[in-house]
Amino acid sequence: MKRIEHAYINGEFSALHGTEVFDLINPSNHEKIGEVVLGDEKDTQKAIAAAKEAFKAFSKTTIEERIEILKNLKKAVEKRKEELIETMILEYGGTRQFCTAGYQNMVGAFEHMIETLSDFEFERRAGKTLVQMAPIGVVGIITPWNSSNGFICSKFATAVAAGCTVVVKPSEMSALQTEIIIECFHEAGLPRGIFNVVNGLGNVVGNEIVSHPDIAKISFTGSTQTGKMIAKGAVDSMKRVTLELGGKSPNIILDDADFTQAIPQAVFGAYMNSGQACIAPTRLLVPQSRLEEVNRIAKETAFQVVVGNPSNEHTNVGPMVSEKQYERVQSYIQLGLDEGADLLAGGIGKPEGLENGNFVKATIFTNVRNDMRIAQEEIFGPVLSIIAYENEEEAIAIANDTPYGLAAYVTSSDESRAIRVASQIEAGRVCVNGFKHDPLAPFGGFKQSGIGREFGAFGLEEYLEPKSILV
Repeated sequence: MKRIEHAYINGEFSALHGTEVFDLINPSNHEKIGEVVLGDEKDTQKAIAAAKEAFKAFSKTTIEERIEILKNLKKAVEKRKEELIETMILEYGGTRQFCTAGYQNMVGAFEHMIETLSDFEFERRAGKTLVQMAPIGVVGIITPWNSSNGFICSKFATAVAAGCTVVVKPSEMSALQTEIIIECFHEAGLPRGIFNVVNGLGNVVGNEIVSHPDIAKISFTGSTQTGKMIAKGAVDSMKRVTLELGGKSPNIILDDADFTQAIPQAVFGAYMNSGQACIAPTRLLVPQSRLEEVNRIAKETAFQVVVGNPSNEHTNVGPMVSEKQYERVQSYIQLGLDEGADLLAGGIGKPEGLENGNFVKATIFTNVRNDMRIAQEEIFGPVLSIIAYENEEEAIAIANDTPYGLAAYVTSSDESRAIRVASQIEAGRVCVNGFKHDPLAPFGGFKQSGIGREFGAFGLEEYLEPKSILV
């Protein structure tokens, strides 16, 4: 069992002022695997002071110097591949499939930001005016537990490219994973003070980051509820914010699609990251005329979904991250029954033989109305709702009838038709005919799914302020 009892401040593993201890629990079997001492406001202030001091020099570095730092970070992460994957499986309960893909995203974060930085224009002309894109300052990075190191790598890579320094508050539930990524970054030989980490609670370390006047920007990924609180707190000092929040993504299967391929893909897609994914397509929209066929294929597919030991390479759905999250998902499954949706697969309780962990049955509801809570609220577990529509116009209307707008999916044998439908959906990213990711394209939400964008040049500009110089 590992005990973590330090922060990472100004290039050093630093003793903590905070004393509260948080237990780290394996979600697959409820065994204690470690503990982390949590930082407090004083630890956070120390980290912010270090980042502020480091910004003075780091903000003046050249593009070539920043690219070299990104290359060193990538090399350091590559050396710890197996340990990063195995620790994520152990501590988070992510499946081997997901954690392996997550590792590739960590490495890719540096590769793609190097590509972005190579031809990014930090000086531009607007009319007769010189416009300089200046680094915004110290960035507070707050990350969730469902892909902790992936978010740390992508957000920090962007900060480095912009010339910003950072203070990171990761999820306290991800402390073992965070410790490894800190060790990687330490080995990369970063300039002192540009990367600082304090493990701690949101209402302690997070609040200090949000309220501190020396933080210029917040980059947060997490729930919409928490994002709203951060936005309210940030406005007092006019902090810039990038908020990547919740989702309830629609997956429209048009009537000309190959249902034998599209429906199984939709079921497995809804269970990505064990359903603990903000972009998971958990609302499956299908033609009313083919609902019976959809139900049959979806039910057959559900029996093929492997729920179990996340270390097994064939597992599709691992445990929920915590008992609290397990209970949350169970309450929504019961709610679906109470609301009158038809249970097609799964249901209440744990799968047989998996009673010792936070495992949820791969669940599908059909005959779901879009005004039901299971169709409107983010469940964050392996629960899929099948909603029928009469025509294409109604499908689009149902897709948009949600407070969220992070991602959406459209499947059709006619790509031009799918693109036409996609262009009418209120979401920051729409995938046509499959699940795709472009790390150079902007990612973020419409409506209550967030503010701002991440990745590529669009994400880099979120860390910069345009300065007009008129001569």
